Amino acid sequence: MSTDASYFFCGIGGSGMLPLAMIVQARGGRIEGSDRALDQGRTPEKFDWLRGQGVTLHPQDGSGVTRAAQIVVATGAVEDTVPDIGAARRAGATIKTRPQLLSELFNGAEVSVGVAGTSGKSTITGMIAWILHRAGRRPTVMNGAVMKNFAGPDQPFASALVGGADLFVAEVDESDGSIARYDPTVAVVSNISLDHKSMEELRDLFGGFTGRAETAVLNLDNVETAALAQTLPAGKAVTFALGEEAADLSAHAIEPLPGGVRFELVTRDGLRRAVTLKTPGAHNVANALAAIGAVGALGVPADAAAEALESFAGIRRRLETVGEAAGVTVIDDFGHNPDKIAATLKTLHAYPGRLLILFQPHGFGPLKLMKHEFIDGFAGLMREDDVLLMPEPVYFGGTTDRSVGSQDIAAGVRAAGRNAEALSDRAACGDRLLELAQPGDRIVVMGARDDTLSVFAADLLDSLSRR
Repeated sequence: MSTDASYFFCGIGGSGMLPLAMIVQARGGRIEGSDRALDQGRTPEKFDWLRGQGVTLHPQDGSGVTRAAQIVVATGAVEDTVPDIGAARRAGATIKTRPQLLSELFNGAEVSVGVAGTSGKSTITGMIAWILHRAGRRPTVMNGAVMKNFAGPDQPFASALVGGADLFVAEVDESDGSIARYDPTVAVVSNISLDHKSMEELRDLFGGFTGRAETAVLNLDNVETAALAQTLPAGKAVTFALGEEAADLSAHAIEPLPGGVRFELVTRDGLRRAVTLKTPGAHNVANALAAIGAVGALGVPADAAAEALESFAGIRRRLETVGEAAGVTVIDDFGHNPDKIAATLKTLHAYPGRLLILFQPHGFGPLKLMKHEFIDGFAGLMREDDVLLMPEPVYFGGTTDRSVGSQDIAAGVRAAGRNAEALSDRAACGDRLLELAQPGDRIVVMGARDDTLSVFAADLLDSLSRR
């Protein structure tokens, strides 16, 4: 990476682009960018904050890309139909994908930790960041979500942590195949299940990722990651599991608490200690084990890691309670694939109250790929009085196959005996949620790739408070 170059981020407000831009800026890069959300007037506070950080923003019409000296950073797919990309080609500017640039930074570090898997990546990355920060290791961290421990009035979008150049921690993505670019010192794989690619492709990608690492941290509770552990040389895998002492790290006596979860940590070398997390759910216990395993490979003792995790505040939009009004609790959650949705529903059903679920799919493609998994997941985990409401998938432009939509998922869930409705749009779903909500209910707003979902959740809470 050229430390003093001029970088133009196309889609700079995105969850993967904003933190990368902040890390590049901290290393001396000059940052400009554009975003379709900016042009559409969505999440203006984010773009005001970016301007306050010295970032020059342009319309996404190509007008900001004028010089061959600029390095234009795009999302995974470089499409000439995007005006900024067309302008970059005309100007002779260098074009890099986000994974290209991130992997250059990642692979350039002396020590690197890559966090991968279908679910749990952002939380595990945040946990590792907090442990290493508490241990004085000054990590640079690239996350896909805001880490509450590092957020504040001056840093409301703290999805990046800027530390030294020698220790780099990053959430890495398998959905576009870019995981193949990363050569980690420590590879964490939380789980492997159907999401964006076939299982055969996923096995190849994750196998290569762990094969290139010095240490792989793997989940024995997931069939695929447990099988992956069996393929690695002796001593290379650090394993974790819930209730299985054959693992290097295991959790026992898991107990839901009003504000989190308690468990007993057991390590292969004889440590046994109680741990209390502020983040609820058995899936967060597993995430904690993964983080403890990762930092252990870097020399942080499990006892110190567990102590740090007791003050881990969580990740924004991961089972985040927005507030309570009129006896109804509103929760904002990132759940968007069957595994994440299952973890959320299982966790919430450990506590009393009906669930009114707003699920906004993050694309038509995932609905088509995982139609049956979505139906089976909701139908199998919803209780008789729970209600699922679905608008059509979020769509911000481009071509797509719309052969499977929200109405297909809702119809399948109804056929299985649960309450589900597909409505015309999100506003209609909001009206229906307010119509249904009664004291003791919990409204859960679920979905990804749309920052306005958090605004929607806050608006629901405001409407409830005015009853």
